[in-house]
Amino acid sequence: MPSAPPSYQGHRYPIEIISHCVGRYFRFPLSFREAGKLLPGRGVLVSHETVRRWCAKFGQGYANGLRRRRGRPGDTWHLDEVFVRNNGERTYLRRAVDAAGTVLDLLLQGRRDTAAARRFFRRLLKRTGAVPRVVVTDQLRSCGAAHREVMPSVEHRSHQGLNHRAENSHQPTRQRERARKGFCSVGGAQRFLAAFRGTSPHFRPRPHRMTAPGYRAEMAIRFAVWDQVTGVAGLPAAA
Repeated sequence: MPSAPPSYQGHRYPIEIISHCVGRYFRFPLSFREAGKLLPGRGVLVSHETVRRWCAKFGQGYANGLRRRRGRPGDTWHLDEVFVRNNGERTYLRRAVDAAGTVLDLLLQGRRDTAAARRFFRRLLKRTGAVPRVVVTDQLRSCGAAHREVMPSVEHRSHQGLNHRAENSHQPTRQRERARKGFCSVGGAQRFLAAFRGTSPHFRPRPHRMTAPGYRAEMAIRFAVWDQVTGVAGLPAAA
């Protein structure tokens, strides 16, 4: 069920400004300063620290609200991992997507052994509340071992050429990593990516697969959903 919008009590800026700024930050590869520079055109001046606090406070709540409005995931899951550097330290970003490209979950880990893969598999099943028909991974042996322990009844396909869906889903993360000049810490990266993976895809409906009128209609629907999630839709109309 759709959840209630977050509380803005104690904030002097209008809800429309906060939701607009947070949405643009997670949609486009912007820094906090750049996101704040989008607001003077609306007659609002804010510091980059204000933008940072807005994103930290409301970003995950917006992402959770959007996730609750999505349907159940598909029955084919693609799992993959990439290297991510946090303050010079190498970590591994595990990601799971379904056949439609919807990100099901992601997790930053310091290792990519069987124990780490097992933890991610269990977390994925718990958070989605579903069991797939097929799991597709690369040829990393730890994934196969974790699969046999956690979900032995699920079909497992392991081939590099079958996992392009998961590999392509890492591209927006790489763009943000470059824009931020890397991540400062594992915890900060996990918090950012958790909100980013729930918000950014909402504004990316794959226009190359739509007609121009269909794309405009789809974006109108998505902006209406965004207004419901952020609470803008509940505001009284301006005179």
